[in-house]
Amino acid sequence: VVLGYFFVTRYLFPSEFTPVTLSQNEQQRLDQKIERLSNSAGTQRNTTKQKPLKPEPYSETNASREIHFSEKELNALVANDRNLASKMAIDLADNLASVKLLIDLDPDFPFIGGKTLKVNAGLELKLSKGQPRAILKGVSVWGVPLPNAWLGNLKNTNLFKESGQANGLWQAMNEGIESLEIKKGELYIKLKE
Repeated sequence: VVLGYFFVTRYLFPSEFTPVTLSQNEQQRLDQKIERLSNSAGTQRNTTKQKPLKPEPYSETNASREIHFSEKELNALVANDRNLASKMAIDLADNLASVKLLIDLDPDFPFIGGKTLKVNAGLELKLSKGQPRAILKGVSVWGVPLPNAWLGNLKNTNLFKESGQANGLWQAMNEGIESLEIKKGELYIKLKE
């Protein structure tokens, strides 16, 4: 009975995740990265004193085309969203981005209503022969891998290639990435000119 209770509470209906917190230095580095991205996008972050925008000519001189985030920084960004803070965690391994997600089930759902559903997913991200690849490695619910047929036969399929064959957003994204690399705990993306 004790083992059954432990299994049900830990694996089938887990408690919320502890959100990531950054040290002051880590938070400053993350803020600088976000500020650089938001400034290049022409937006301002929400601050108590927003300065009016100054007109200036457009220039790409000395503009960085690189995006770099650590696993801890990504989880801290997730923690800033109240709805996701204790419900989502991201893991970065070599060429693999994994996500754990807790989903609260509607109380009216039969048998397991009001409980928390635990979902894990893995996506292989890398550059192969000059083309970015996003390959769904799998999705599991309560630790049980879902069959490929239930995932629309997308398991082990390059999502960029499948969804980018027609001229559209995914093809444009595919053609705009110069390098993409995930190393243990780090995500690097470099965009083309």
